[in-house]
Amino acid sequence: MKNVLKLVCLLIVSNVVFTSCKMKDANESALTGWRFNDPNYGGYLKGAYKGSNMPPPGMVYIEGGTFTMGSVQDDVMYDWNTTPKQMHIRSFFMDETEVTNAEYGLFVQYTKDVYPPSDPAYAHIYESVLPDTLVWRKGLGNTNLLSESYFRHPAYADYPVVGVSWIQANKYCKWRTNAVNLKRLIDKGVMKNIFREDSVSFKGKNSFDTDSYLADPYYLFDGDTSKVYKRGLPSVRQGKAKRVKRGGFTGRQVSESDGILAQKFRLPTEAEWEYAAKAFFENREYNSIRGRKKYSWNGKYTRNRNGKNRGDQLANFKQGKGDYAGIAGWSSDGSDIPNKVGSYKSNAFGLYDMSGNVAEWVADVYRPIVDSDANDFNYFRGNVFTKKMINEDGKVVIVGDNQVEYDTLVNGKIVPKDLPGSLKFVPVTKDQTFMRRNYSRADNVDLYDGDQESSKFYGADKGQLTSSESRMYNSPERPRDEADSLGNVDRYKYDSKRRTTLISDKSRVFKGGSWADREYWLDPAQRRYYPEYMATNYIGFRCATDKLGPMTFTRVKRSTPRYSVRARK
Repeated sequence: MKNVLKLVCLLIVSNVVFTSCKMKDANESALTGWRFNDPNYGGYLKGAYKGSNMPPPGMVYIEGGTFTMGSVQDDVMYDWNTTPKQMHIRSFFMDETEVTNAEYGLFVQYTKDVYPPSDPAYAHIYESVLPDTLVWRKGLGNTNLLSESYFRHPAYADYPVVGVSWIQANKYCKWRTNAVNLKRLIDKGVMKNIFREDSVSFKGKNSFDTDSYLADPYYLFDGDTSKVYKRGLPSVRQGKAKRVKRGGFTGRQVSESDGILAQKFRLPTEAEWEYAAKAFFENREYNSIRGRKKYSWNGKYTRNRNGKNRGDQLANFKQGKGDYAGIAGWSSDGSDIPNKVGSYKSNAFGLYDMSGNVAEWVADVYRPIVDSDANDFNYFRGNVFTKKMINEDGKVVIVGDNQVEYDTLVNGKIVPKDLPGSLKFVPVTKDQTFMRRNYSRADNVDLYDGDQESSKFYGADKGQLTSSESRMYNSPERPRDEADSLGNVDRYKYDSKRRTTLISDKSRVFKGGSWADREYWLDPAQRRYYPEYMATNYIGFRCATDKLGPMTFTRVKRSTPRYSVRARK
C-alpha cells in the first residue's frame, strides 16, 4: 500500500514538473498571452527564424571578437597611421574572394538592359558603371592589350575586377542586394520570373529595388500587380482561408518581419576587413592575439615552408625592382598581373587573397588616426544619417524615369545621384538629432578629425571663415562652375592657394597589398587612401553583409572547423 501511494505521488509530481517545464508556444506572447500570426488576435506578425541567416552565396562567416587593430611592425614609411588600438568587431559575412570580372560584368549587362544608353531618359547611367579599362595604359609600356581584353575576354573572367572606383563598388553592392532579393521573391513564388515574361518591360522605374519594395510594393507598373506579382503570403489578419486581393494579386506582400529578404550588401569597414584578414584565432600565442601577425597567413615569410610546396610564394606581389613574378619555374608566384581568384591558399577564415593579388576598397573615409577613444566597438568613419523623403501627400518619393539628377565628379565623369525606381533619401534634420546623446548631426564624416571643432579655428564664427579655414585638411578645391566669357567650363582648373595635404572627405581607405606592391604592403594593418571617384589597375573590392541574431552559430560543434560554414552552391 505504501509503495502504491509513493508511485501515485511520484506521478503527480512528475506531471506538475512536466506541465510547468513544457516548451512555450513560439507564437504566444509571453507577456500578454496573445497569439502572434492569429486572426483571432488581430493577426499581428512575428517572424520565424528558420536558419535564414546562413551565409549568402559566395560568402563565409566571420565570427566577431576583440583584436588589436593596427601594426606593431616597424613603420618604415613613417606614416604613423597604424598605431595599435584594441577594437571589438561584430560577426558578419564576407565574400571569400574579390568580385571577379564575370560577376561585375553581370552587373554591367543588367544595367545596360534596364537603363538602355540609347534612351535619353537614362543617359550616362550605363557609362557610369563601366570599369575604367584605360588604367592599364602606360606612357612607356606595352600594356595596351590589357586595356582591350582584361575586363571582357573570357580568359580573365575569374580574375578580380579592377579599374573600379569606390563609388562604382558601392553601386555594385546596392545592385547585388536587389538582385539577391529579386531571386528570393521569385523562388518564393511572390513575384513572376520577369526574365521569362515577354509582355513585361522591366526597365527604368519598373526595375526592382529592395527599399522601394518594402516602402511601397505596388510602385511597379503603377500598381498593375498582375504583370509582375504571382501570389502573396497568407494574410493572417483575414485568416488562412481568406486572402486579400489587390489588382489580381492575392495575399500580402513580403515584409522585413518575414525574414525572407537578404540584408544589404556593402563594402566592409576598415576594421572589419583588417580583422577578417588577420584571423588571429588560428594562433593562440600571446603575440598573435596582441597584433603581432605580419600577413593574413600564420608565419613570418612569404614562401611556403612545408612539404612538397616548400618555396612556393603564398601571395601575388611585386618581389623587387623589375620583378613582378620571380624567376620562371618554381620560384615564380604564378602571375605578373592580378591572378585568378582563389589561386593561393586561404586564411583561417576561408578568405582568399587578403594579402596580395589586388588591394581592396573599404567603406571608411581616410584619416591618419583611428580614434578608438571615441569608439572601440565596430569602428567606422563615414556615417551620413538619412531618412526617406516624404512628399506633400505623405508618401515616399520614388525616382521616376524623367526625374534622374546627375552629378559631375571632380574628374569630369557624370554619374546619377539616384536611379529610376529607387527611393529618395535626404539627411536627417537638426530637429531629429535634438538632445540625442549618441549623435548630433547627419554628416559625421569629419567628426572629431577635420571639422571646425577639431581645427585651430574651433572657437571662431563660422560665418567669418573661408571654406578652407572651417576644415582642418586644406586639400585642393576645384571651382565647380567656373566659366570663361564664352560660357565654357574649365573642369581642370584648381585653386592656386597653398595646400599641405591631399586628404579630404572624398579620400577612401584601401587595404592589402597587390600584384604591383612590395612585400611591406601585404601586412593587413597597412592602410592607404585614394579619391573615391578614381580607379587604378591594382584596386578591386569584395562585399560584406551583417549577420543577424546570435553572435555565433551555436549548431556548429567546437570539435569541428568552426569557420567552415559556407554558402550552399
